[in-house]
Amino acid sequence: MNRFVKELEKVQLTLGVIFLSIFFIVIMIQITTRHLGIPVIWTGELANYSFIWAIFMGAAVMVNRREHFNFDFFLKRLKGKARILLSIFNDLVLILFTIAIFYYGIQVVQKFWDYNWTALPEMKMGYVWLSIPIMGGTMIIYTLSHLVNHVKSWKEKGAGE
Repeated sequence: MNRFVKELEKVQLTLGVIFLSIFFIVIMIQITTRHLGIPVIWTGELANYSFIWAIFMGAAVMVNRREHFNFDFFLKRLKGKARILLSIFNDLVLILFTIAIFYYGIQVVQKFWDYNWTALPEMKMGYVWLSIPIMGGTMIIYTLSHLVNHVKSWKEKGAGE
């Protein structure tokens, strides 16, 4: 499972970088064309939506790297089984939260799938909001991986005592 999680993170990080690059390129196009007095209507929308994808992909990666949600104040002060138990609790709370993100993200995609972009009417809003359940689903996978590792650590600590 750890290998799968590493590969999934690479894919997600790559997607995040691609969308962040699109964001910066489009912003530069927007600045340049505005300066030249040539309005390019679609740049604002594309910048917004690519930024949404970049942020959501990055947020999931941060959860995998444990740089997002943690009760650090207590975690740093605990050792052994107490620390593992708090980590398991954190994982369970985070799984509940990410299940909600995934579930409601699917509902958002279904509701807004047929809405069109303003500047690019051939593009559907569903493609934008698809980032929510993808983020939620990958957060679930990442957190389940952490939970499995914490439960293994808990069992190893129990066997060693």
